[in-house]
Amino acid sequence: MIQAGRTTVLCTASVDKKVPPWMAGEGRGWVTGEYSMLPGSTSPRKARERNKVDGRTTEIQRLIGRALRAVVDLDALGERLITVDCDVLEADGGTRTLSITGALIALVDAVQSVKPLLPDPKRYPLRDSVAAVSVGIVDGKPVCDLDYREDVAAAVGRPVQEVAELLRFAEQPTSLDAPIERHPADGSSESLLDSVADDGSSDPMSLTLSNEVERLLEHGLDELNEREREVLAGRYGLRDREPETLEVLAERLGLTRERIRQIQQEALIKLKRRMLRHGIDRDSVF
Repeated sequence: MIQAGRTTVLCTASVDKKVPPWMAGEGRGWVTGEYSMLPGSTSPRKARERNKVDGRTTEIQRLIGRALRAVVDLDALGERLITVDCDVLEADGGTRTLSITGALIALVDAVQSVKPLLPDPKRYPLRDSVAAVSVGIVDGKPVCDLDYREDVAAAVGRPVQEVAELLRFAEQPTSLDAPIERHPADGSSESLLDSVADDGSSDPMSLTLSNEVERLLEHGLDELNEREREVLAGRYGLRDREPETLEVLAERLGLTRERIRQIQQEALIKLKRRMLRHGIDRDSVF
């Protein structure tokens, strides 16, 4: 368990002898992360994510996984999967950054538990450490590890004192992670941060289209054969994969670069046709 201010995250790491199917037989390991906010971590209560994980959670999970893999020697880990679960017990800003820091500690413990079983016990899988902290400009000055008042002040560009006075009118102070609107139809909700205007963000219609494309892409990949799925996942970094070049894919799959290119084109045509049948514009597909 790791705590910073009033934000508390429980980080646990689990070791599994099975790696993702696309890595089976390579003798290399994999590290991934999962993130969740417990219902009581914010006020009002946050709905549980049962069958559908929202975009924010997905992006944080990817961030945690990629941050950890950046410091791990996957070859030294051997053919095993380490999953780090980050469960937010109390949210007061900075949950994603605290999760990364706590995840590294949990990962170290997990590696130590399997050290005698590594391909080479003398070759330590962790090449470096990684940690994260939230930063923002508050009252014209850079601030680290922002609490909820500083987080809101930085987001709206107003003084902390002014934000604090406004928050006194609320029944209960909350963080940017707290849900402020519920959608009974699918059980999802929006956070306070979602309501803050961002000049660099996409418009709602674009975001909706992006989510639909991602959903159809996942279903479309499942309909491809194993080799086509492997090529697209490797080339485009899909399903929490790191993008690979034609040369790397060709060598790993034992095929020529030209054959990889052909499989890629054939698979893309199948996916595009499927998405076009569902009304997705051509410009939105790859």
